[in-house]
Amino acid sequence: MHVTIIGAGLGGLTLARVLHVHGIPAAVYEAEPSPMARMQGGMLDIHDYNGQLAVEAAGLTEEFRGLVLEGRQAMRILERDGTVLLDKADDGTGGRPEVQRGELRRMLLDSLPAGAVHWGHKVTGVRAVGDGRHEVAFADGTTVTTALLVGADGAWSRVRPLLTPAKPEYTGESFVEVYLFDADTRHPAAAKAVGGGSMMAPARHQGIFAHREAGDTLHTYVSLTRPLAWFDAVDFTDPAAAAARVAAEFDGWAPELTALITDGDTAPVLRPHYTLPLGHRWERVPGVTLLGDAAHLMPANGEGANLAMLDGAELGLALAAHPDDVEAALAEFEGTMFPRAAKVAAESLELNELLSGEDGEDTARILMDAFEAFTGAVRQS
Repeated sequence: MHVTIIGAGLGGLTLARVLHVHGIPAAVYEAEPSPMARMQGGMLDIHDYNGQLAVEAAGLTEEFRGLVLEGRQAMRILERDGTVLLDKADDGTGGRPEVQRGELRRMLLDSLPAGAVHWGHKVTGVRAVGDGRHEVAFADGTTVTTALLVGADGAWSRVRPLLTPAKPEYTGESFVEVYLFDADTRHPAAAKAVGGGSMMAPARHQGIFAHREAGDTLHTYVSLTRPLAWFDAVDFTDPAAAAARVAAEFDGWAPELTALITDGDTAPVLRPHYTLPLGHRWERVPGVTLLGDAAHLMPANGEGANLAMLDGAELGLALAAHPDDVEAALAEFEGTMFPRAAKVAAESLELNELLSGEDGEDTARILMDAFEAFTGAVRQS
């Protein structure tokens, strides 16, 4: 067995690592030219009921613990006027420790054999060539033919059309991201509002969220439920003007909260959110499957990276358990992945609808009740 994985994100790399642990060779093809070609996003809370299980299957628990940023499980909820409604300290249990996405990816990369990841391989086409085999074509003119193809290539997967015609659709919500550096010194009011971990200031159809990352850095996520045309009218080539336009949607909010937008040390970056249909699945196609966002892209809910890693780990374990019957392994994997992803997506949709339908004094109660219910449901799945 030799596995061809498209995409060197967390899901694809977790799969490659678990396969390596079990002596199964795999090649990962990634469009980016190098591991450092772009920033790898911000903080991730890796949950004990999915992401940490994947880390354990990969045999990297000790390495993972070395990446955890202490105290970052702390959480605050603020009203738009800056009133602190909830200030929950890091309980130290490790149930959802925070790590930097880039460091987590580096841990996985370092755990693979040299040459396992082929950088600068952008997929231009994939086609079936018979007997469950598929040919992958790359932008540099090269091709590879494989008996087992895994699409771990995210929202706009080039492998997905082999299995399903489904395409991502805009959820109606976008994030605008900004970083503030040397926060305690240069942005003390904003730093105090965020606290030692994560901060949420939610409102109907919008909100200001932030994480305290490594190195005294604040990472702001401004949530706006607006049509894509609204964002098209914002000139993101002019960082100051873009920040001012986004901040204008929060007129009357506390200045320490709007400073998380206007005082950014980086240009605002637009991140529209897309989703695949709820309960997305496909009929078994020999020699190919999907994992992570390629399989079950859903609205932002804090579960995406965790699910992708668990997908990768479970697929690797299934292949190791059925070395002489790849189709049995793929069927077993998909049979577990489909209902799990559908359940999480349904719970996430319910949570988002609940928050979108309320506003005002009950924000903390609504958010916390929904969060606890959602977390409990996922733990029981």
